[in-house]
Amino acid sequence: VDVKSLFLIFFSPQVLLLACAEDLECVPGFQQKVFYIEKPSEFTEDQLVLNLKFDDCKGNNKLNFEVSNPDFTVELDGNLVALKNVSEVGRALFVHARSEHAEDMAEIFILEANEKRGALKEILKLEGNLGIPRQKRAILATPILIPENQRPPFPRSVGKVIRSEGTDGVKFRLSGKGVDQDPKGIFRINEMNGDVSVTRSLDREAIANYELEVEVVDMNGKTIDGPVRLDISVIDQNDNRPMFKEGPYVGHVMEGSATGTTVMRMAAFDADDASTDNALLRYNILKQTPTKPSPNMFYIDPEKGDIVTVVSPTLLDRETMESPKYELVIEAKDMGGMDVGLTGTATATILIDDKNDHAPEFTKKEFQATVKEGVTGVIVNLTVGDRDDPATGAWRAVYSIINGNPGQSFEIHTNPQTNEGMLSVVKPLDYEISAFHTLLIKVENEDPLIPDIAYGPSSTATVQITVEDVNEGPVFHPNPMAVTKQENIPIGSVVLTVNATDPDTLQHQTIRYSVYKDPAGWLEINPTNGTVGTTAVLDRESPFVQNNVYTALFLAIDSGNPPATGTGTLHITLEDVNDNVPSLYPTLAKVCDDAKDLRVVVLGASDKDLHPNTDPFKFELSKQSGPEKLWRINRLNNTHAQVILLQNLKKANYNIPISVTDSGKPPLTNTTELRLQVCTCKKSKMDCSASDALHISLTLILLSLLSLFCKSFA
Repeated sequence: VDVKSLFLIFFSPQVLLLACAEDLECVPGFQQKVFYIEKPSEFTEDQLVLNLKFDDCKGNNKLNFEVSNPDFTVELDGNLVALKNVSEVGRALFVHARSEHAEDMAEIFILEANEKRGALKEILKLEGNLGIPRQKRAILATPILIPENQRPPFPRSVGKVIRSEGTDGVKFRLSGKGVDQDPKGIFRINEMNGDVSVTRSLDREAIANYELEVEVVDMNGKTIDGPVRLDISVIDQNDNRPMFKEGPYVGHVMEGSATGTTVMRMAAFDADDASTDNALLRYNILKQTPTKPSPNMFYIDPEKGDIVTVVSPTLLDRETMESPKYELVIEAKDMGGMDVGLTGTATATILIDDKNDHAPEFTKKEFQATVKEGVTGVIVNLTVGDRDDPATGAWRAVYSIINGNPGQSFEIHTNPQTNEGMLSVVKPLDYEISAFHTLLIKVENEDPLIPDIAYGPSSTATVQITVEDVNEGPVFHPNPMAVTKQENIPIGSVVLTVNATDPDTLQHQTIRYSVYKDPAGWLEINPTNGTVGTTAVLDRESPFVQNNVYTALFLAIDSGNPPATGTGTLHITLEDVNDNVPSLYPTLAKVCDDAKDLRVVVLGASDKDLHPNTDPFKFELSKQSGPEKLWRINRLNNTHAQVILLQNLKKANYNIPISVTDSGKPPLTNTTELRLQVCTCKKSKMDCSASDALHISLTLILLSLLSLFCKSFA
């Protein structure tokens, strides 16, 4: 088939689609299956669109035509005419013809004027897509169009493959997806005459196109001609309802929005062929709930699905609406919205969002509160009203004290549950200073008001606060009190006289004093004049003294009914006196009887007193008895000395009296015995068992007894 033949096929209704140079037998069906017409501004009633030629090769008995668009019909002579004035028909029309012996489908594509000029070029460019060979072949396999959802009986003849050289001694063989590949067995071919039939109903939404191959083989199965491609297209029927798949559908629009404000878009899906009216959707609002203030608050663009407001901004007032939530039942209908179209519905929820167009207002102009002096906490809750949405910052209140709070004694905070203003006393009030307070309170919103709205007089209120007098406890001056005394002052010494006053100056009460806490029991206080004296010696080294400071607490009690009490703290700083002798450590030392290093031990001294009543210390040995000296002591520094043996001693225990004197004025001396154990040392083991008893101590005892004996005879 050459280019000239292709031109005749698509643009000359009198020429068969399969026309070739050779004479071929009659092929049942439309003699031309595809048409291209230019879209007019309007198809008028009874207008002849084109003429269709259908021939079942057996007289066309019981011939019937069906058109995909009900605004058109095909008369028995094949004329396609419009039943009424039609301006929109979509991109294509499909005509299904059925007679007693055959059926077929024709396509009429409706092109814009600029599209038709390029149609021939595209057809010639893509001529292979129609299954028409570019050179002369013995097999002619024209494309087959089959409507989906056909009813039985099956199998049903849908087309025919022709071999120009005859069919004697050969067979047709069909293969491909839908024949011998999954889904298998949908199509089959009559081996003898090339009739193609379908065995069951087709679903275009499952498979829209089948690409098969047909070939001619001899009786032994050897290929003679082909294979040639056979295209089978499933023609869409309107068998799928529009579906809304992306729900839930929720839109928001600000109250007071201008008419025509877009709220949201509804989009439905139709599984039918998108190039046909079967999937051409139109949208409509079926129902609006609630219906006030207008039953038609919104409009939906029938083609785009955009929902927009259609009422004036004043009607779109959230505070005057029955409900700020609207529910719209949206219908999507295919076939361009025609009555024969299938429908699907969904609910669109539209929320009217609040804006801050109402200022908060106090429920009354003046509030009263009473509080006892000296007490803190919430004293009154201020109530406000706001018509805006409680879930937004346009409703939530922010309070501030704009006058009457110079001492910052009051604070106000918002109760997040009730939106009330909680006015609190944060610094105790004093009745004697002021028995009345007047505060000016302002309330605003978290969100700013819209430009046309301002805070008015109702957004401020006055709070009158009355302070009640309470019997307050006396107050010590100063508190705490501090005094410095030497430790060991005589019992009965005066430490100081405390001073407490009663804040209730208008009540003229008397005050008496008492000791509250005196950990060491050293103090007393005159109940009338507050003089504090000592009842015991003050000891700086006592465990009750911390960092040289002794702390006691006193009470001042007024004569009110009931009486009120004040507490005063006294810190006594104690100055040190040299009243503690130094102590020596360690008091035990060991040495081997054959030791070469006769430096026995390093002694240290300590003193509970403070400098200068402590070191430097003076270390001395008490007078040694016997004919020869056995040890000596050497001072190392202010606090340490070393004991040194002058010779090796026999195994025994020795007591060495050592005196230590501090640097106080006057100095204090303490004598301590250092116990020295002389041990036997063998193989790194020290044996200190006291088998020889206390050698030096016994000698001293014997010498003492001898001296007494001699004196008795003198």
